[in-house]
Amino acid sequence: MLIEPTKEKLGSLKLPAMLRAWEAQEQDAKIHELGFDERLGMLVDAEWIERQNKRLARALREAKLRIPNACMEDTEPRKALTRKQLRELATCTWIDAHHNIAITGPTGVGKTYVACALA
Repeated sequence: MLIEPTKEKLGSLKLPAMLRAWEAQEQDAKIHELGFDERLGMLVDAEWIERQNKRLARALREAKLRIPNACMEDTEPRKALTRKQLRELATCTWIDAHHNIAITGPTGVGKTYVACALA
């Protein structure tokens, strides 16, 4: 099998993550211990993960969040919102249950940060 034409075809098919994963596999001596199906699965997973990450990054960029780098792990519990409640909100089960969240409180308590972290 000619490797270079195959790599060019992967590039023209717009599968860059698969191409990079294949090149990384070529550098790994232990990869040849795996079967064809396992190696192909790893290549497909690499492409799928990159596309999912790009989709998420685009959605977050288009959301134009006021605090784009907010995350639930950095959210500090307050009197009205305990760490247990924060963990429960972070699981996003409220989305599957078709519930809404209303975040209220005085100025400066972190309502915007929590909202951006949940987004």
